[in-house]
Amino acid sequence: MTYDFNRKLIHKHELDIGIFYFYKNHIISEIKEGVTLTFENCSALFDLLQSYYGTTIPFVYISNRKNSFSFVPTGHFKSSKLFPNFIGYGVVTYNSINTKIATLEQSFLDNETAIFDNLNDALQWKETLIQPLIDSN
Repeated sequence: MTYDFNRKLIHKHELDIGIFYFYKNHIISEIKEGVTLTFENCSALFDLLQSYYGTTIPFVYISNRKNSFSFVPTGHFKSSKLFPNFIGYGVVTYNSINTKIATLEQSFLDNETAIFDNLNDALQWKETLIQPLIDSN
């Protein structure tokens, strides 16, 4: 099954740190080449997350790692506390080095996490997290 990537796209935002695609219950990020992500330089992203999902609409964050960038993984501790409705973190990697980095990164998150080698599989996984919540409401 192929996922319809344009399904329910709410808005595309280009920030200094990358491009972010907001959907009803998930976001796909493409961080720019060479960026170093910190809790502080993600404040504009946090503002957008707050405006789209608040603290009650469940969402999954999918990091589509097309580019090489670095980050401070302890920022996950702080950012996760801002969004009690953040239910999953998927990472799409395109080489073995990024897969190893994503595996290490999982230890900094208490949420559901998964690593994929293509975006379609990540989006299907997202559905398995979101759909039960939608069905129960």
